[in-house]
Amino acid sequence: MAYEVPSLSYAFDALEPHVDARTMEIHHDKHHAAYVSKLNDAVAGLDVPDCICALISDLGKLPADKQGAVRNNGGGHANHSLFWEILAPGGASNPTGAVAAAIESELGGFDAFKTAFSTAAATRFGSGWAWLCVGEDGKLFVTSTPNQDCPCMKGIVDKTGRPILGLDVWEHAYYLNYQNRRPDYVSAFFNLINWDVVAANYAKATA
Repeated sequence: MAYEVPSLSYAFDALEPHVDARTMEIHHDKHHAAYVSKLNDAVAGLDVPDCICALISDLGKLPADKQGAVRNNGGGHANHSLFWEILAPGGASNPTGAVAAAIESELGGFDAFKTAFSTAAATRFGSGWAWLCVGEDGKLFVTSTPNQDCPCMKGIVDKTGRPILGLDVWEHAYYLNYQNRRPDYVSAFFNLINWDVVAANYAKATA
């Protein structure tokens, strides 16, 4: 089998003015596609699971000479696949239901979560991601990871969890529109989150 870049459920310009159409096109059709191509090359001939998250959650099961390529490119595929979904236009613009209650009780409320998440995104040195995750204890936590590392990578990240919301802070995600103003991009991100999708991710992660 071969991994595939998921199609967007919305047009490239659907996130404007917060993320421009050209950035979305390059990000999805070039950057994500490159990760998938390199991932498929790395796992060619191997018996790998259909689920990308299952593949990258335990890199130690792979041959040693494949682990680096799968970490980088499998992580890139998994991370971006989640990213496109939570950016989908429409849906709830604020947390609702169980995930809202968990943010309130476990993270100190939405404002505290927003501050923690924005700080994680803005202070991630170099390239990487900011995340809202469900930990192995079932509790929410905010974290960031370098490069294309995913919180589900056991033995790689500081704290393992299942991501339900993620923000790409690689420069390719924002540089055309925001140049070096990453904090402005992070702030704009909160206008784009589809909290219905995040709520569904939370329900799956806590089921």
